[in-house]
Order: sequence, then C-alpha cells, then structure tokens
Amino acid sequence: MTRQATPADIESPYAWMRLAVSLVLMTIGGSGMYSVTVVLPRIQSEFGVARGDASLPYTLTMIGFGIGGVLMGKLSDRFGVVMPVMIGALGLGAGFIAAGSATTIWQFGLAQGVLIGLLGTSATFAPLVADTSQWFDRRRGMAVAVCMSGNYVAGAVWPPVMQHFIDSVGWRPTYIGIGIFCVASILPLALVLRRRPPLPAPAVVPGSAQQAVSASLKPLGLSVGVAQGLLCVAGVACCVAMSMPQVHIVAYCGDLGFGAARGAEMLALMLGMGVVSRLVSGWVSDRIGGLRTLLLGSLLQGVALLLFLPFNGLVSLYVVSAMFGLFQGGIVPAYALIVREYFSPKEAGARVGTVLMATMFGMALGGWMSGAVFDLTGSYRAAFINGIAWNLLNVAIMSFLLYRARLPTRPAQA
Repeated sequence: MTRQATPADIESPYAWMRLAVSLVLMTIGGSGMYSVTVVLPRIQSEFGVARGDASLPYTLTMIGFGIGGVLMGKLSDRFGVVMPVMIGALGLGAGFIAAGSATTIWQFGLAQGVLIGLLGTSATFAPLVADTSQWFDRRRGMAVAVCMSGNYVAGAVWPPVMQHFIDSVGWRPTYIGIGIFCVASILPLALVLRRRPPLPAPAVVPGSAQQAVSASLKPLGLSVGVAQGLLCVAGVACCVAMSMPQVHIVAYCGDLGFGAARGAEMLALMLGMGVVSRLVSGWVSDRIGGLRTLLLGSLLQGVALLLFLPFNGLVSLYVVSAMFGLFQGGIVPAYALIVREYFSPKEAGARVGTVLMATMFGMALGGWMSGAVFDLTGSYRAAFINGIAWNLLNVAIMSFLLYRARLPTRPAQA
C-alpha cells in the first residue's frame, strides 16, 4: 500500500532520488516536443506543403501539450503523479507509431496533437513539476529548475540522435522506434513515484511573509482570476518569442545553405545551454523570488532575439543560439515558482498546469506564426521582429506584477 509522506520526507534523500527520476522521465517525454521540429523539412518535402502548413503539426502538439497539462495536473492532484505518467507512456508510444505511419499531413498532425501532445508529453511535464514543488521548501527553486531541465536535456539529446537515425533509416522507422522506447522506459520508472507527497504547507515568498499569508485570497493584491490571467497572457507572450528560434532554427539553417544537420546541432546547443540557464535561475530564484527571475530572463531573451537580426553566418549563429539558450532557459520554471509563491498549494497541479498551458499555447502560436510570416515575406527577419514585439509585452506584464508585489498589503480577511 502506498503511504503518505510526512514533513520529515521533505528534502530527504528519497526526495532527491525522486527528483532524479522525474528529470529522466521529463527527458524521455520531451521527445514528443522536439521530434516534430527535426522532421519539419522532411514533412514539408514528403507531403508537398508550404512552410506554414508543415509547422502546423508542431502547433497542434503544443496546443495538445498545453490542454493536457491542465488535465494531467488535475489527475495528479486527485490520484497522484503515477497515473498521468503511465497514461503519458501509452500516449507517446501510440502517438509516435501512428505519426510514423501517417499518409497525410493531417494524420501526422492529429497523431502529434492528440496522442503525443495531449496524452503523452503533457503527462511528463506539469504533473512532475507540481509534484517536485511539494517535496522541497528551502531549495524549491533549484529543485523545480532541475526537474524542468529535463525538458531542455531532451532538446539537447533528441535532435542529434533523431537526425542521425533519420539520415540512416528514414524518419518513419525513427518515429516508430522512439514510440517503443518511450513505453518500455517510462512505465517502470513511474513506479518509483508511488508515494504521495507531504501535506502542503504555506509557501513563503522571499522578503514578503505578508503576501504568503494572503496568497490564496489576494495574490499580488489582485483577484485570483486576474492574477492567473495576467500570468497566462505573459506566458503566451514570452513563448511566442521563444518559439521562433526553437521551432525554425533547423529550417532557417537549411534556407541559409548550412544544412539541416547544422540546424539540429544549433538546436541541441541552444537547449543544452538552456539546462545551464535553468539551474542557475533556480539558484537565483531561491534568493530573489520567481517574479524577479522571470523578468530578468525575459529581458535577456529579448537581447538574444535582437542578435539574430544582424548575425546570420554559421559561426555567429552557433554563438547566438548558445546565448539564446543561456538567456531564456529560466523563464518557464519561474512561472511554476510564482504559482507556488502566491497561490494556494492545494491547487498546485491544476494552477501550474494552467499557466504552463499558456506557455505551450505561446509556443504553438509562435511556431505557426513564424512559418506563416515566412510564407508571406520569404524571410525569417520579419518573424524575428514579431517575436521581439511579443517579448516586450511579456516584459511589460512582469514589470507590472513586480510593482504590485512591492506594494504594501493589508492583512488577509477570513
């Protein structure tokens, strides 16, 4: 019988072992997010569609990923994290096999969106983040950053591995092989997470004990709906900007004459540096809080996007891709920390899932929008400018929320 953990289990050796398993699970599950970016040129060629249409499966994957994050978060709140993770294993297996057998772009897109996104990758993201946040207190920022690094470890590992097998045996056998691997590896690992987390305790915002007291009532002095709504809009905005290089760097390098393999290497480098960024931002957020960490990351992401405009040589693109990964890696984990700092921990899975759903919608919208802008203009320059504009919206919202956080608050009324 699965036992309920006690406060003594927080930050225990078991909690750290559990974090390591969550990192591995998220790395494996992240294959569903990055696979479609690697095969984008092959999909466009095989199905004879425009760049915008070839980007649509990625958009469907991110939409499914976002909606699935809320559903899987609610399942995790009610039944524990094991159930959604097991559903994710089966969704990924069925999705990759179905996508690898697709005969039209719509079949491929539906397999990506429903099976891989909605039922697969989403189950190894938001539920694991929310679960990890409940096993740590003093080092919560670092723990969440380590867990969410799995998403970027996946981005560093899967693109070159997939590109190798795509070049060797083709994209269809590669997809089917990944599906089998996901089922065989995720199901046994999920059993390690059977123990339920300790009963939640109120979160403490660095430098703001008063806000911790009134967190579930008036987060940031706003109604719960308004506060979460602003976080969701900010999540969409930052990830529209973030998706431009992540989704289109492989195709961009192909257009510049450098080849898809160089683009896959840049994507791996970008996301590998994102792992470093997430770990550093986790350490920083434990000291300055999630809001300040997110604003800093958003500002730096904007700088990196600007650098893509004047530099398009091979070496310079490697450098700017590394900088982009290093600058923006801490943004998405900060949303989970903000939710834990300012909202009720009893709703961690659903609220973290909702905010992360908004970030996935941003990735979906940005992935499609960048392809559509390319089709309209014949160049990615306008797409980069579009991403910069969305990034400015995110900076504006986070500046407002930080201003609200610094205002004196009244004691919460029962």
